[in-house]
Amino acid sequence: MVIILVYVDYLIITGNDQNMISEAKYILQHSFKIKDLGELRFFPGIEIARSKQGILMNQRKFALELISELGLTGSKLVSTPMECNQRFTTTEYDKQNNYEGDEKLGDAGPYQRLVGKLLYLTMTRPDICYAVHVLSQFMHCPKISHMDATVRVVKYIEGAPR
Repeated sequence: MVIILVYVDYLIITGNDQNMISEAKYILQHSFKIKDLGELRFFPGIEIARSKQGILMNQRKFALELISELGLTGSKLVSTPMECNQRFTTTEYDKQNNYEGDEKLGDAGPYQRLVGKLLYLTMTRPDICYAVHVLSQFMHCPKISHMDATVRVVKYIEGAPR
């Protein structure tokens, strides 16, 4: 079996038969301009290290860049990715219940990009999965409280960027 993972212009070729892997590389090299970089060490945003115990994947550099990008380097750390028993509501719910005080974000773009990056980070950070997936439910119409909670997740990551 040969498995080819394609992500934009990156390929990872793996399998359980070295001859078939070599044949797949040969076919691809004659159809496309590709470069064999050898054993996998880095994939966009993910560092890969092999040892006798197994394979270790981490996104430490990606996490540190995210923290720096938001200007949160050296900010006060939090011990959990989400406040306990925190409830989030939609703008529609707020309108129906005449709730005011949590305004809709003027531009959803920064929130959407931040949540997207956090979703990518969940591949190696299962500790943030729940918080990020809750926050991803509000991508279409985020509010200030949603953005604040998303920034809290990044502050949590700063405490342990792994």
